[in-house]
Amino acid sequence: MNTNAAAPRPSSTRKTARHRHRVVVDTSELARQIGVRLKAARLRAGLTQQQLAEGRYTKAYVSALENGLVKPSMAALDFLADRLGVPASSLITDETPAWTRLEADLRLAAGRWLEAADAYRTLLAAAPEPAVRAELLVGLAEALIRLDQPAEAVGAASEAADLFTRLGRPADAARANYWLAGAQYQLENSAEARNLLGSILAAVRAGLAIEPRFQLRVLMALATVEARDGDQPAALAYLDEVRALESTLDDRRRATFLCDLAMSYRETGDLEAAIRTGHQSLALFRGLEAEAETAELENDLALSFLALPNLERAAEHAASARRRFERLGDERMLAHVSDTEARIALANGDPARALELADGALALAERTSNEKATVDALATRARALDALGRTGEANDTYERAAELARAGARPGRLREVLGEWADLLARIGDHRRAYEISREALQAG
Repeated sequence: MNTNAAAPRPSSTRKTARHRHRVVVDTSELARQIGVRLKAARLRAGLTQQQLAEGRYTKAYVSALENGLVKPSMAALDFLADRLGVPASSLITDETPAWTRLEADLRLAAGRWLEAADAYRTLLAAAPEPAVRAELLVGLAEALIRLDQPAEAVGAASEAADLFTRLGRPADAARANYWLAGAQYQLENSAEARNLLGSILAAVRAGLAIEPRFQLRVLMALATVEARDGDQPAALAYLDEVRALESTLDDRRRATFLCDLAMSYRETGDLEAAIRTGHQSLALFRGLEAEAETAELENDLALSFLALPNLERAAEHAASARRRFERLGDERMLAHVSDTEARIALANGDPARALELADGALALAERTSNEKATVDALATRARALDALGRTGEANDTYERAAELARAGARPGRLREVLGEWADLLARIGDHRRAYEISREALQAG
């Protein structure tokens, strides 16, 4: 048979088939989600792709499923779920709204700020009723503050405070106003932040029922405001009051274990157990926030004693803050502590050690996308380089710090960096540039 011969054309008298329009449904996202769940379940079961496929499928097929390249049939799902010891529905069905809310709260409590913010935005897009909306807005405001995004946080916290006030929930309104004060502080509106925090503290002392840990946070926030405005005695008075409220803290490892267990329950489809265990974990994480607040307090105390100056006490509190944040595994805050230690070393006349600590702070800050700590570490690094006589490198470092401070829209910090940079330029004889930088510093903010 000649396979190269042209295929016969249909006769002109033959009826041609009607063209039918097919509706094409894009299932690629579903396939991707199934693949993610399948891989997670396989890893928990301790199986390789070959072991999971054995008996009916191939390793290549399982790999394609896990990478979302193909969508499994129900027969394949039943086989794989049985091999993994999980319901087939757990590989298909997304989480329930109840779990989604808890998951957002857990992300927040665990310090996974970006994930928490994304989760709260998703939940808010569903237009929940006012009480739930207010609670979600508070969570979003906190996550945004932690991410140094105060402009958006102001809107979320303000709306939450208004909603809680209308709903007759003063304690929750106070909590929303706390994060509003935090946003105002980051925007360098110190007077507004102080007024909000002072009102909250006055309400608490007048009998507003609030958890003790919240009172601790308000006191520490007031201390931070006073310290930035240069009133060190007032800051230390607030911080001494905070220390008097410090209590025994919970075990982070148990909280982490319960969180992981909740995730496992969720993946197996037992959502009731996931929610129950997740709430237990959340309660422990919220307790652990006191440890983080205490560590932040220690770092603030170190900076206050450095400003007095009392370098011995400053070093003592900085070391305590480091130990706490290392236990928490909080690299974002360790960047701030490392910078504090660098400043103390510089004040002690050890610029080489200061440079080493500042470089460590810079690495941590950049790894955790901590803009404020990055600018602070660069400024401290520039001072150390200047003290070591490496003025060219110091000049370049100040320039980089100024660029970041401009981008971050923090006029107060920008003024400080520009002022130090101008001083350096004047000392090395670049008076024209020093004048330009000084003018910018005066105009900042």
